[in-house]
Amino acid sequence: MFKKMESSPHTHSGKLTARIMLWVIAAMLPAMLTQIYYFGMGVLVQSALAISFALLLEFIVTKLRNKPNLVYISDFSVVLTALILAMAIPPYAPYWVILIGTLSAVILGKHVYGGLGQNPFNPAMVGYVVLLISFPLQMTSWMPPISLLNEPPTFADSLSLIFTGLTTDGFSLSQLVHSIDGITQATPLDSAKIFYNLHQGDESVFHDFVKLPILLQNGTDFAEGWWQVNLAFMLGGIILILKKKIHWQIPVSMLVTFVTLATITAMSGHHHLSMISQLFSGAMMFGAFFIATDPVTASITPRGKLVFGSLVGLLVYLIRYFGNYPDGVAFAILLSNICVPLIDYYTRPRVAGHFAKGRK
Repeated sequence: MFKKMESSPHTHSGKLTARIMLWVIAAMLPAMLTQIYYFGMGVLVQSALAISFALLLEFIVTKLRNKPNLVYISDFSVVLTALILAMAIPPYAPYWVILIGTLSAVILGKHVYGGLGQNPFNPAMVGYVVLLISFPLQMTSWMPPISLLNEPPTFADSLSLIFTGLTTDGFSLSQLVHSIDGITQATPLDSAKIFYNLHQGDESVFHDFVKLPILLQNGTDFAEGWWQVNLAFMLGGIILILKKKIHWQIPVSMLVTFVTLATITAMSGHHHLSMISQLFSGAMMFGAFFIATDPVTASITPRGKLVFGSLVGLLVYLIRYFGNYPDGVAFAILLSNICVPLIDYYTRPRVAGHFAKGRK
């Protein structure tokens, strides 16, 4: 009796994939807890919605494709995708926003290409960009830290806000923050870009950060809640590097490239938030350590990782300083994903026994 022979690789460790995904999820928990502390329980509700819907979609799609359901679900990749998306959107966005985003991430970002390992784009960022382009108002309705609110939303309020748009007492999100003078529901990067665009040419206002329509802390351009969340992402990412779950080249090259360009731009007199504030605002640390390092959609060669990370950093810089979108991390990563085959082609290590062209 003959056994069917298949091409290599002959073995595959699903447990290895699941272990890596669980490590990444665990490293994200400090940032998630920080988000909950500063922005309320809406983060937890969005995460539960995204993960449960993502698992349902994964089950349905694998069933339709005649694939083993438990094998796909047990690698936890779809759970990680859902969690990344849930932590990237405003905590009190309507429930249908996270459902549409999760649907786009799982179907358009992953399974339409054949599933995990074959998708060229980061699935979570596909879902995020679909939401950002389609529903800009809902995707920029961020609440300031709940410690500033007269009546911080409870868990019941969070559920009610997400599913009905009103708290249990009948207040909308805008009404909750109305009593806080000078606070908008946009992110610090949104507000800073609007502020600087409105005051171009008026040098007298650029050093008076108190006039910025964002939440400031101790007279600096650090927005409370945002830099703490970014710091938590950075610490989680460092743990992943030390545990060798991700490679250091991508986050380091991305951050170094951005810092270098932002410093040169600041020295040239271009006005924006300080370079340090830029590093700890928006999705900078989230993108550097948890999204750009996706092993499926990032470059796989040692030199290619440096090129890929630098390209992401360059694109984030260009979008933040000169583009229409205030953050740009999601767009930068997706655009860099397109370049991965080309980057890997030109950065392949030399095969043993082969010489460079023209050499013997």
